[in-house]
Amino acid sequence: MSARERILERLRSVPVVPLPEPDLGAFQADPAAVSTRSSRTARIERFCERMNFWHGQVIRVTRRNWAASLRDLCADRGLRSLVHGQVTEFADELRAAGLPGLRVFDRPVDSWKAELFAEVDAGLTSTRGAIAETGTLIIWPDEREPRLLSLVPPIHFALLDADRIHDSLPEAMREQGWAAAMPANALLVSGPSKTADIQVTLAYGAHGPKELIVLLIVDEEEAR
Repeated sequence: MSARERILERLRSVPVVPLPEPDLGAFQADPAAVSTRSSRTARIERFCERMNFWHGQVIRVTRRNWAASLRDLCADRGLRSLVHGQVTEFADELRAAGLPGLRVFDRPVDSWKAELFAEVDAGLTSTRGAIAETGTLIIWPDEREPRLLSLVPPIHFALLDADRIHDSLPEAMREQGWAAAMPANALLVSGPSKTADIQVTLAYGAHGPKELIVLLIVDEEEAR
């Protein structure tokens, strides 16, 4: 008997003990039972800290001035165009703020693929919420706000309501009722696109936006 056959023989002689099935119910219920929800201020600070760690930028704005703040950010960076989805409140407020170069994602991608990939400087999306523990945005693309808005343009602007920041992913899933309805493509975004595939050197923008800028909607006193 060869060495290989002896090794295989010993492996075959090891008794197979079936593993018990995991208790998923207990796993999901336990965090809710033992965790304590942190304060709104703590969630905001934790989210900003973690997003900064991932090289994302958070800018505090208010419901009154977010569009004007976005306009100024685009002007400071010399951006010529910004595309947003078919979200009425976005369009109305952006136009009112006098933001130039606005484009609406209202056509099939094949009809303006060259324009989208070569001429659009930034994309704006809404968010479903965020996770303070990891500094992560929750984005649910749909036909009004396709995935390409957060994937193709070099800069991704994301509008986030501070009231929708959750302590953890299980908490967000539970409070937002994910079990009842899930989109075809749920996104968890922590910072800009990055990869270390080439010579283990971290590079940004290889598979998506080079910059992620979160417009965090807070109360007037929190914006100071």
